[in-house]
Amino acid sequence: MTRERLAEMVQMGLVTPTGLISHGRGEAYDYLMGERSTEAALEAERAAAAYLLNAENPVICVNGNAAALDPEGIIALAKQIPAKIEVNLFHRTPERMEGLISYLESKGAEHVLGRDPDRRIQGLEHDRALCTSEGIYGSDVILVPIEDGDRAEALVAMGKKVISIDLNPLSRTSKAATVPVCDEISRALENISRFVEELRGDRETIIKTLDDFSNQDNRRRTIEGICAFLMDGLDGGDD
Repeated sequence: MTRERLAEMVQMGLVTPTGLISHGRGEAYDYLMGERSTEAALEAERAAAAYLLNAENPVICVNGNAAALDPEGIIALAKQIPAKIEVNLFHRTPERMEGLISYLESKGAEHVLGRDPDRRIQGLEHDRALCTSEGIYGSDVILVPIEDGDRAEALVAMGKKVISIDLNPLSRTSKAATVPVCDEISRALENISRFVEELRGDRETIIKTLDDFSNQDNRRRTIEGICAFLMDGLDGGDD
């Protein structure tokens, strides 16, 4: 179902062929994690919820793959926090921007940003640097599902708290992010949403969650979990 949706959106011009390659890499890591939310992922998703609730101007940055894989989850989380949504693309054309924004709006998103960029992400060249003052440029916390490493690093360099959703714990994106969520996007969005409801209004727990989270420790636990899952499979597991 997921692959068919991505292929369909390639035909529509909303996802690029390179996006299919990116998705395939992610699927491989999901297999290595047992296609489930690991304990490390749940910890990161809880921290992501805390950062989003603590933000003054939270933004969810959406590219073609993210829009194709779970537009409903993105829109629901944006409304729940609440947070703004901005479309930001590596392979940017006016037609593709309009197509993705219209697609998200057809799914229920309101006031999607990105049509009229008025700022640039510092340290990036070409059109992928284009953004809006209201959204990405003015954000303090930004959720970037399926982001490229250059942009994640540039956003962190601008002083933003970056929450990534990237199944690869060794990617530049995961290394750069304040909170690297190594989980499949739909599971990640659902878990973050659940933690948002759990933490909402509990200022003390939110601050403690922020203080206790470590990118490096969390990614290390993700890698250890992959190794344990592979060794369990090698030994025959419980089956």
